[in-house]
Amino acid sequence: MRKENHTLVSEFIFQGFSSFHEHQLTFFVVFLALYILTLAGNAIIVTIIGLDRHLHTPMYFFLSMLSASETLYTLVIIPRMLFNLIGLSQPISLTGCATQMFFFITLAINNCFLLTAMGYDRYVAICNPLRYSVIMSKRVCAQLVWGACSIGLIVAVTQVSAVFRLPFCATKVAHFFCDIRPVMKLSCIDTTVNEILTLIISVLVILIPMGLVFISYILIISAILKIASAEGRKKAFATCASHLTVVIVHYGCASIAYLKPKSENTRDQDQLISVTYTVITPLLNPVVYTLRNKEVKAALCRAIS
Repeated sequence: MRKENHTLVSEFIFQGFSSFHEHQLTFFVVFLALYILTLAGNAIIVTIIGLDRHLHTPMYFFLSMLSASETLYTLVIIPRMLFNLIGLSQPISLTGCATQMFFFITLAINNCFLLTAMGYDRYVAICNPLRYSVIMSKRVCAQLVWGACSIGLIVAVTQVSAVFRLPFCATKVAHFFCDIRPVMKLSCIDTTVNEILTLIISVLVILIPMGLVFISYILIISAILKIASAEGRKKAFATCASHLTVVIVHYGCASIAYLKPKSENTRDQDQLISVTYTVITPLLNPVVYTLRNKEVKAALCRAIS
């Protein structure tokens, strides 16, 4: 029988959390509350950093870019997920699905490399403090942010083009957004080549920035241990603690989601992991940087007073 070399369906339907039907209203309330906190927290960080001249430094510039990226990241996914939870979901067209996947991949990879840039910033601040203002100039910071965004765009175009060249026969996406693997499962043909491509891209955009951050922190810890006073060591490490916390959670969730064998987890486990990096992780950024960062708390106090 001849296979048609074109898409057989024109729209997809998200199954969402259908296996937790009796808990969907509870999920809606919880996720809505977390979403509001995420938007408010990231908006506060971007506003405070923009208004307070004490925070016009490379570290807080990267933090404001990360907060803005996280906000856009959640806007791409969470509103439709919330509508789905209260039964107001609508089918999504192939173009809409491709658009959602494009922005999801772009922003997710952008976040990964922004965290790497923040790790490099901490490395320069602690290991080369006398040359910090020269190395981390405004031009260099802008180039690092543009580089992170450019990598995200290139990978997103590559990945989305590969996925939506496939012919699709099924319409029900076993997820709450257009993630790569759930969409590929709807194809009529074997997707081994696409699976290999996805794995290669995941390794490159997760392990490489994670490795760079890991090397930065080896050098940072080595420099901190050479500081004579205990108070000096404590102060130096405190400047890295917030970033390190976000890095561990962010890369940990991404690694579990995209570097594990595709058949290792059930659909419900995959959705739980996805909730972690689409709902919990974006909230972690403003929480950690406001509760653990004295400079941000001081800026908030100045703004309120």
